[in-house]
Amino acid sequence: MEEKNNYITVEKFRTEGYLQELNRRFLHPLGLALSVDIDEDGNETFGEIWDYRSDEEGIYYDLLNSSDERINKFKENAQYIDSELEKRKEKRIEIFGDVIEPIKNKKNGN
Repeated sequence: MEEKNNYITVEKFRTEGYLQELNRRFLHPLGLALSVDIDEDGNETFGEIWDYRSDEEGIYYDLLNSSDERINKFKENAQYIDSELEKRKEKRIEIFGDVIEPIKNKKNGN
């Protein structure tokens, strides 16, 4: 029997905070950002990847100059993503010895 893949919509990926945290925690410090395009009908698709790798500070959301409402939404999203990571932490450490899957050679484990 063929295994069915599960997918999340781009809209859900964005609204639940995955895009925010992917950008904030990983891509922005590298000077990159994944964008989302929303068409006139409200359909969301992944857009271009912004490339500001030549900027020494990378990309940032400028939360220090944001409204309390925006900051609170960012905190809410970050807490949700943290809780999603926490759900899987114990099992991933059991399997991999870490939360992040290590890159090892098959033969000697290095």
